[in-house]
Amino acid sequence: MFYIRRRKTHEGTYWLRDAFLERGHDAWSCDLLPSDTPTNRHIQDDIRNVMQDDWDLLMVAHPPCTRLCNSGVRWLSSPPPNRTLEEMWRELDEGAELFSAVWNVPHISMVAVENPVMHKHAKARIRNYVPFAQSIQPWEFAKSEDSGDNVKKRTCLWLKNLPKLNRTGNLDGSTARDECHKLPPSADRWKLRSKFYKGIADAMAMQWGCLA
Repeated sequence: MFYIRRRKTHEGTYWLRDAFLERGHDAWSCDLLPSDTPTNRHIQDDIRNVMQDDWDLLMVAHPPCTRLCNSGVRWLSSPPPNRTLEEMWRELDEGAELFSAVWNVPHISMVAVENPVMHKHAKARIRNYVPFAQSIQPWEFAKSEDSGDNVKKRTCLWLKNLPKLNRTGNLDGSTARDECHKLPPSADRWKLRSKFYKGIADAMAMQWGCLA
């Protein structure tokens, strides 16, 4: 069983790996960058190399979403400062290729890929694209209003041989913070916007770990 991530890391990135480890699973993380936390359960490499090994149970992938998601489609017609349209479309192709690789890996029986809602150009480039199976919010997995999970940040799950996640929280979303979408410009903005949440990680480990 392994958990992969191929984008810059941040606090909370390895909650998913650790959530599976805490429940006795042989869980690993993989990234181009080193782990943020001390561990012997991290592989620093391109996931397309690593996933060819004998991983036969579960893969939860978080490929980079910057060029795939709806919020970034505007850059395909008007690039940000100091960037070119060629770069934007090339990065879109690269992101779609990585998503395709993890979604279509043939020998791993259970696969979950997490990404935001995609625009039409991304969908057209992904091999064997299917609509996402489920969209979730961190607050749906929060136990208290002051929890770090009680925020609004919709993301989607593409699932292969895995059931949809059941909500584990007890909130209705009315007190969820909109901090992700109101972040001011900063050097760490990318970290905060790509944050993964502990409540979702625990739900994945609890509900999917028993299937492995």
